[in-house]
Amino acid sequence: MLENIVATIDQWISIDVLIDLTIASIIGFIASLVAIPWILIRLPSDYFDLRVPRHWMKDHHPVLRIIGRIIKNMVGFVFLLAGFLMLFLPGQGLLTILIGISCLDFPNKRRLEAKIIGQPALLNIINALRHKFSQPPLTLSSDSQEQSSL
Repeated sequence: MLENIVATIDQWISIDVLIDLTIASIIGFIASLVAIPWILIRLPSDYFDLRVPRHWMKDHHPVLRIIGRIIKNMVGFVFLLAGFLMLFLPGQGLLTILIGISCLDFPNKRRLEAKIIGQPALLNIINALRHKFSQPPLTLSSDSQEQSSL
């Protein structure tokens, strides 16, 4: 029975590709266990507060800002895609998606971030992690907390 399943799968996808995907999934899972907490610990506590303006690379040359934004958006897309895949594969899918969204530039991004991070369960997990590493809890503006409860 198992041999029939393997033979059927082998007709569509080679065993070598499946092995490569398995290895990539394991590496992605381990990388997400390290990278996601590292990023969340290093965020400023007011990063998701809508009242605090964010100016990324404000003091740099305009060409460097454009190149930086292109790279940041490419990294954000990779995190977003990886997070989506982690919803079905091992990994921290929702947190990876959140980091991907944070890297991307699009209208009303900050409101979406605040709405996602304002979910009590997620905010409590992140703040517990930050507390463990002696970082202050994330702060949200009151209007973003009201939006997340809607």
